[in-house]
Amino acid sequence: MGKPTGFLEYERKNGPVVPEEERIKSFREFHGQLPTEEQRKQAARCMDCGVPFCQAGVMIAGMASGCPLHNLVPEMNDLVYHGNLEQAYTRLSKTHSFPEFTSRVCPALCEAACTCGLHSEAVATKENERAVIEYAFEHGLAKEEAPAVRTGKKVAVIGSGPSGLAAAQLLNRRGHSVTVYERSDRVGGLLRYGIPNMKLDKSVIDRRVKMMEEAGVTFKTGVNVGVDVTAKELRKEYDGVILACGASNPRDINAPGRDAKGIRFAVDYLSEVTKTLLDSDFTKVPTELAEGKDVVVIGGGDTGNDCVGTSIRLGAKSVTQLEMMPEPPCARLASNPWPEWPRVGKTDYGQEEAIHCFGHDPRIYQTTVKEFHKNKQGELDGITIISLEAKKDPNTGRMQMVPVEGTEKKIPAQLVLIAAGFLGSQEYVTKAFEVEVDGRTNVKTAPGAYATSQKGIYTVGDMHRGQSLVVWAIAEGRAAAKEVDRDLMGYTNL
Repeated sequence: MGKPTGFLEYERKNGPVVPEEERIKSFREFHGQLPTEEQRKQAARCMDCGVPFCQAGVMIAGMASGCPLHNLVPEMNDLVYHGNLEQAYTRLSKTHSFPEFTSRVCPALCEAACTCGLHSEAVATKENERAVIEYAFEHGLAKEEAPAVRTGKKVAVIGSGPSGLAAAQLLNRRGHSVTVYERSDRVGGLLRYGIPNMKLDKSVIDRRVKMMEEAGVTFKTGVNVGVDVTAKELRKEYDGVILACGASNPRDINAPGRDAKGIRFAVDYLSEVTKTLLDSDFTKVPTELAEGKDVVVIGGGDTGNDCVGTSIRLGAKSVTQLEMMPEPPCARLASNPWPEWPRVGKTDYGQEEAIHCFGHDPRIYQTTVKEFHKNKQGELDGITIISLEAKKDPNTGRMQMVPVEGTEKKIPAQLVLIAAGFLGSQEYVTKAFEVEVDGRTNVKTAPGAYATSQKGIYTVGDMHRGQSLVVWAIAEGRAAAKEVDRDLMGYTNL
């Protein structure tokens, strides 16, 4: 696929990026697109590799290799190379519900498994995907057609994150009447309030939601299922209910002084910033949250990086990011061969901006908080950090990170953001629907299935598999829709 010698003729080239000194002045998206002819050259680099791991989506060494959606990557790249973006969109939409989301926020599992990446740089599939979907929207190709015939079946989807939206999209296309319940004031779940606007402009979500509404999907916002409406009422009204409520129990840091004012969970912080921007139509930036403060972010990953970038835009005096694990290598180790997911270090946009603003990488590896300090008013004014080392637990044989006594150090902090991950689903929802959960409080199902212990109740996304990626959520939403459709109709053509 692509040009047979393209990977030899063309270097990888990414779209333009707004420089750090400019982009930190606003919450606008800062990744641009290449001109069409340049994008065609990037698609030309796709090799006729025989076994395209990019679209495999299989588990290797405990991690996914390739796209879980099984996008027809070589075919799409070939069509982009030939300038046939309309057919490229047709190919992409066969397997993908929302390329406009993943082409902005996905870590590109397809590229990590690209054969070209074994000895050179991977094909820029993520940017090719964005070029295709934006072309489709610009030229009126991206549509949500209302079904010609309704089945008479009604389905409720609880939660409007990527998994809930994907399930709702396919079930509505099938002809079922779908209502999506969202407890927040706007549709989108973590797409809306967990991912900053400069990474995913919220107009991109609104554009898709409007199309889904026009095609017949009903959205009810500000409705907290389990509180404002009971599980019993929903089960009586609907033929099927899909729980897509996410893994929204944040992992806490239980250290002395945890009750100090100024310690927040990362998603709460990111949500408040985005809500303030949206409510004011971007005329008000909540600088009071971080301006002039020494900010400490506990946790790496995407959410931690988003907190770094957001705090810089709010005028933080300094930003420090604590990571418990050792610093990853800069290149693959022999123990981590292609096409496994590359366990290598990367410097994301937030860290780039911190380096620009403060002159150094904000991350401190193998470190955690030993104690939070507060002043007489109960406000956070510093933390004690301590180094960690890997040791084998004599009882379990597992390696764990343990504190190294004598390495304590106090650093200033008036705002701490806990981005240490999530522990699973929220109990009030699972109890309301009386569904079984596993040891991690994820809703339990049979392997590869989405039906819960309660007839007619299904689960999907992070609530099902635990905290994961947007692309996995979309894949689960699509798969769950097929299962629900089969149960309702006796067969499925999804």
